[in-house]
Amino acid sequence: MSLRKPPKNIGLLYDWHAQQRHQTVVHVDRPMDIAPDLGTDFDANQLATLVADTSAWLAAAGASYGSRVGIVKDNHLDMQILAAATARIGGLPATISALNRTDDIVIMLRKLDPAVIVLTANVFENISRVEDYPLAHVPHVVLGTAAVDTTNIKTFQLTDLAGASVPPANIRPDDQPMMVTHTSGTTNTPKLVVHTANTNRAGTRVEFLPIPGGVSRHSDTVLSSVSFAHSRCYAWMAAQLYWAPKNLVAVGDHSVHVAERMFSIHRPTTVEATPNVYQHWMPIVRRRPELFSQVRLYINTFDTMHSSIARPFLEASKHRFVLWGHSWGQSEVGPIAAGIFTKKNIKKGKDGSNPHMNRLGLAWPGIVSVKVVDPVTMQEQPAGKPGILMVKSTSVCVDYLGDRDRYLAKRDGEWWNTGDYGIKDRLGRIHFLDRVVDRIENSSAVEIETTLLERIDNLEEVVVLSNGDDAPLPVVSPQAGTSFDRQRWDRAIADLPKLQDPVVMPWEELPRTSTWKIRRNELRSRIGDEKVLSPEKLDQRFI
Repeated sequence: MSLRKPPKNIGLLYDWHAQQRHQTVVHVDRPMDIAPDLGTDFDANQLATLVADTSAWLAAAGASYGSRVGIVKDNHLDMQILAAATARIGGLPATISALNRTDDIVIMLRKLDPAVIVLTANVFENISRVEDYPLAHVPHVVLGTAAVDTTNIKTFQLTDLAGASVPPANIRPDDQPMMVTHTSGTTNTPKLVVHTANTNRAGTRVEFLPIPGGVSRHSDTVLSSVSFAHSRCYAWMAAQLYWAPKNLVAVGDHSVHVAERMFSIHRPTTVEATPNVYQHWMPIVRRRPELFSQVRLYINTFDTMHSSIARPFLEASKHRFVLWGHSWGQSEVGPIAAGIFTKKNIKKGKDGSNPHMNRLGLAWPGIVSVKVVDPVTMQEQPAGKPGILMVKSTSVCVDYLGDRDRYLAKRDGEWWNTGDYGIKDRLGRIHFLDRVVDRIENSSAVEIETTLLERIDNLEEVVVLSNGDDAPLPVVSPQAGTSFDRQRWDRAIADLPKLQDPVVMPWEELPRTSTWKIRRNELRSRIGDEKVLSPEKLDQRFI
């Protein structure tokens, strides 16, 4: 008899799903790097077999119970397969996005101290050029063909490991580390976030709730285009295999042409992406709104959402009760709260006013508690007064690998310092304002960005950088084929808090994280001290 809920450990998840009455078929946008000959469509049995076979060659490469495995590769659902295969034999997988800077990847790998590293050829080429690369002695399983000399680094190809015997499952206890992911890294090198099976399951509880309209139906086609290295995807995968939609579409390449192809083929009924990915897809929804006509639920995670971006997607849907779920969470905690929006409550006001999407509702009752504290005294704030958002939940991670002191500095007993800045109103609803390190006194960078994107419709991105006692600095990116109109800008900012003259930067040049957030510290460094505070002058306590 199968379990009612999936097993807590990801190493057993795919075997469990293959035993269920309702199963899902997984579709990916390109063949898996770990299985380039198996195509792009996988049923439940094929996924379970792939996890087992992958655990065999990982063991042959040197992974074993208790060892750590670094997984550094291009964005693809196979990162989750690799993690499950590692956990299946009692190893500790660390999924690291290839979009991180090479120096940061090396730093994270050194903290991890892996027994085996699995990486795509492009990542291997980059790290092999690092002077005095410290992990040359560690077995590297290179996916694809690297155009570098591998003489001085121990390497395997998949063909070297093929045919290895599948070892028996050997799962670690649920209270021991099960997987490692990393933070987005908007301010510095991403931190390695350690979760156990218990904390990961606690972060999945929200998605197991039978929320009407909010969970997948067996008839659904669910499309997700996020960072599959992220802790969000561990919870997402368990929840989707539990609810078992008809199709699960994983799009690792966020580009317009790939997304348009996958939407054309699969016509999803629910869609999840990051805010900046939705923003990047605006040309699709404007040119081919029919591709979104059947969507009943949109979800965004990882960052704040702008109403001018969500609105055209909602309007493209012909579903009577289409919803937008704006989720607030963190790698370290999982989901904390969510705002629910409809076509009606996201419309512009008759006076031209623009609704903001940083009103996130109540923290998930019975699962997460949130309080607001003063950044200086750390005393709890009354309703309506801004401060640091602190969270209490059994889903909080158990460590920052290699950064224990930083982890302990962010804990205050049972409470976790999110580093986010906001308020709770009289009803207890959370209103997100900014990251604490980026906060603007008596205003909100997020709300200014939302307003400007609404008023100037040819801007693809606006980033408002805090600047101490001086006026904030906006960085703007016009859409391709358009130019920045200074007169239009001046009209748009007339009733806003004082801003410096904007810096115009092409969208492609904006430094981004693996979740497509803006690397604000790197952006500050590129602009220079003469216009904006350098990263070193920011309040570093809450990073």
